[in-house]
Amino acid sequence: MLLSEVFMPQFIKLNLESDEKPEVFEELVDHFCQAAKLNVRDPVLAALKEREAKMSTGIRNGIAIPHGKCDAVDKMYGVLGVSTKGIEYDSLDGDPVHLVLMIIAPPVEAERHLHLLQRMASVLRSPDFYTEVIAASSPEAVFNIIKKYEDDSSFEEL
Repeated sequence: MLLSEVFMPQFIKLNLESDEKPEVFEELVDHFCQAAKLNVRDPVLAALKEREAKMSTGIRNGIAIPHGKCDAVDKMYGVLGVSTKGIEYDSLDGDPVHLVLMIIAPPVEAERHLHLLQRMASVLRSPDFYTEVIAASSPEAVFNIIKKYEDDSSFEEL
Protein backbone atom coordinates (compact mmCIF):
# COMPACT_ATOMS: atom_id res chain seq x y z
CA MET A 1 0.00 0.00 0.00
CA LEU A 2 1.32 3.40 -0.98
CA LEU A 3 1.29 6.40 1.33
CA SER A 4 -0.38 8.35 -1.46
CA GLU A 5 -3.28 5.87 -1.38
CA VAL A 6 -3.89 6.66 2.30
CA PHE A 7 -2.94 10.34 2.69
CA MET A 8 -5.10 11.76 -0.10
CA PRO A 9 -5.60 15.53 -0.49
CA GLN A 10 -9.04 15.57 1.15
CA PHE A 11 -7.45 14.07 4.30
CA ILE A 12 -4.72 16.72 4.57
CA LYS A 13 -5.31 19.71 6.87
CA LEU A 14 -2.93 22.65 6.90
CA ASN A 15 -2.83 25.32 9.61
CA LEU A 16 -4.01 23.21 12.52
CA GLU A 17 -5.55 25.35 15.23
CA SER A 18 -4.92 23.00 18.15
CA ASP A 19 -1.89 23.46 20.34
CA GLU A 20 -2.26 20.39 22.58
CA LYS A 21 -2.38 16.67 21.79
CA PRO A 22 -6.00 15.92 22.88
CA GLU A 23 -7.25 18.87 20.84
CA VAL A 24 -5.28 17.90 17.74
CA PHE A 25 -6.75 14.39 17.89
CA GLU A 26 -10.24 15.90 17.93
CA GLU A 27 -9.44 18.37 15.15
CA LEU A 28 -7.99 15.71 12.85
CA VAL A 29 -10.73 13.17 13.57
CA ASP A 30 -13.40 15.82 12.89
CA HIS A 31 -11.64 16.67 9.61
CA PHE A 32 -11.50 12.97 8.72
CA CYS A 33 -15.17 12.35 9.51
CA GLN A 34 -16.24 15.32 7.42
CA ALA A 35 -13.98 14.44 4.47
CA ALA A 36 -14.87 10.73 4.52
CA LYS A 37 -18.54 11.45 5.25
CA LEU A 38 -18.44 8.94 8.11
CA ASN A 39 -20.01 9.23 11.55
CA VAL A 40 -17.22 7.45 13.46
CA ARG A 41 -15.80 10.23 15.65
CA ASP A 42 -16.11 8.56 19.06
CA PRO A 43 -14.73 5.10 18.20
CA VAL A 44 -11.84 6.60 16.21
CA LEU A 45 -10.93 8.98 19.05
CA ALA A 46 -11.11 6.09 21.51
CA ALA A 47 -8.76 3.98 19.36
CA LEU A 48 -6.22 6.80 19.12
CA LYS A 49 -6.34 7.53 22.85
CA GLU A 50 -6.02 3.84 23.72
CA ARG A 51 -2.86 3.51 21.64
CA GLU A 52 -1.45 6.81 22.90
CA ALA A 53 -1.90 5.70 26.53
CA LYS A 54 0.70 2.97 25.91
CA MET A 55 3.42 5.36 24.72
CA SER A 56 3.60 8.73 23.02
CA THR A 57 3.47 8.64 19.24
CA GLY A 58 5.41 11.91 19.11
CA ILE A 59 8.50 10.26 17.69
CA ARG A 60 11.12 12.94 17.02
CA ASN A 61 12.02 16.17 15.27
CA GLY A 62 8.53 17.66 15.31
CA ILE A 63 6.75 14.56 13.97
CA ALA A 64 3.94 12.49 15.50
CA ILE A 65 2.31 9.36 14.12
CA PRO A 66 -0.83 8.67 16.15
CA HIS A 67 -2.49 5.47 15.04
CA GLY A 68 -5.12 3.02 16.11
CA LYS A 69 -7.22 0.08 15.08
CA CYS A 70 -10.96 0.55 14.99
CA ASP A 71 -13.89 -1.62 13.85
CA ALA A 72 -15.80 1.52 12.84
CA VAL A 73 -13.78 1.85 9.61
CA ASP A 74 -13.72 -0.69 6.79
CA LYS A 75 -10.32 0.21 5.34
CA MET A 76 -7.14 2.06 6.28
CA TYR A 77 -7.22 5.86 6.32
CA GLY A 78 -4.56 8.47 6.87
CA VAL A 79 -5.00 12.07 7.94
CA LEU A 80 -2.10 14.49 7.82
CA GLY A 81 -2.07 17.72 9.78
CA VAL A 82 0.44 20.59 9.73
CA SER A 83 0.89 23.10 12.54
CA THR A 84 3.08 26.15 12.02
CA LYS A 85 2.95 27.16 15.70
CA GLY A 86 3.60 23.69 17.13
CA ILE A 87 1.64 21.31 19.33
CA GLU A 88 2.49 20.39 22.93
CA TYR A 89 2.49 16.64 22.41
CA ASP A 90 4.53 14.97 25.17
CA SER A 91 6.91 13.80 22.45
CA LEU A 92 9.72 11.39 23.17
CA ASP A 93 12.26 14.17 22.50
CA GLY A 94 10.24 16.78 24.44
CA ASP A 95 9.88 19.09 21.44
CA PRO A 96 6.62 20.45 20.00
CA VAL A 97 5.10 18.63 17.03
CA HIS A 98 4.48 20.36 13.69
CA LEU A 99 3.62 17.38 11.48
CA VAL A 100 0.97 14.83 12.51
CA LEU A 101 0.39 11.72 10.40
CA MET A 102 -2.64 9.89 11.80
CA ILE A 103 -3.57 6.36 10.71
CA ILE A 104 -6.81 4.55 11.43
CA ALA A 105 -7.26 0.96 10.28
CA PRO A 106 -9.66 -1.88 10.92
CA PRO A 107 -8.19 -4.67 13.08
CA VAL A 108 -8.20 -7.06 10.10
CA GLU A 109 -5.59 -4.86 8.38
CA ALA A 110 -3.02 -5.11 11.18
CA GLU A 111 -0.25 -6.36 8.87
CA ARG A 112 -0.89 -3.69 6.23
CA HIS A 113 -0.96 -1.12 9.05
CA LEU A 114 2.55 -2.20 10.11
CA HIS A 115 3.79 -2.10 6.51
CA LEU A 116 2.43 1.42 6.13
CA LEU A 117 4.24 2.50 9.31
CA GLN A 118 7.46 1.06 7.84
CA ARG A 119 6.96 3.02 4.63
CA MET A 120 6.34 6.17 6.62
CA ALA A 121 9.54 5.62 8.60
CA SER A 122 11.49 5.35 5.35
CA VAL A 123 10.06 8.58 3.92
CA LEU A 124 10.43 10.42 7.23
CA ARG A 125 14.16 9.68 7.34
CA SER A 126 14.63 12.52 4.88
CA PRO A 127 14.74 15.89 6.65
CA ASP A 128 13.77 17.51 3.34
CA PHE A 129 10.39 15.74 3.42
CA TYR A 130 9.50 17.44 6.70
CA THR A 131 10.76 20.83 5.53
CA GLU A 132 8.84 20.66 2.25
CA VAL A 133 5.58 19.54 3.86
CA ILE A 134 5.75 22.30 6.49
CA ALA A 135 6.31 24.88 3.73
CA ALA A 136 3.54 23.56 1.45
CA SER A 137 0.67 25.92 0.71
CA SER A 138 -2.10 23.47 -0.16
CA PRO A 139 -3.23 19.90 0.51
CA GLU A 140 -2.50 19.07 -3.13
CA ALA A 141 1.08 20.31 -2.73
CA VAL A 142 1.53 18.08 0.35
CA PHE A 143 0.08 15.13 -1.58
CA ASN A 144 2.58 15.72 -4.41
CA ILE A 145 5.43 15.85 -1.88
CA ILE A 146 4.30 12.51 -0.44
CA LYS A 147 4.28 11.00 -3.94
CA LYS A 148 7.69 12.48 -4.74
CA TYR A 149 9.38 11.04 -1.65
CA GLU A 150 7.57 7.76 -1.94
CA ASP A 151 8.77 7.44 -5.54
CA ASP A 152 12.32 8.29 -4.43
CA SER A 153 12.29 5.50 -1.83
CA SER A 154 12.70 1.87 -2.71
CA PHE A 155 9.77 -0.17 -1.46
CA GLU A 156 8.81 -3.77 -1.87
CA GLU A 157 5.19 -3.92 -3.01
CA LEU A 158 2.79 -5.64 -0.65
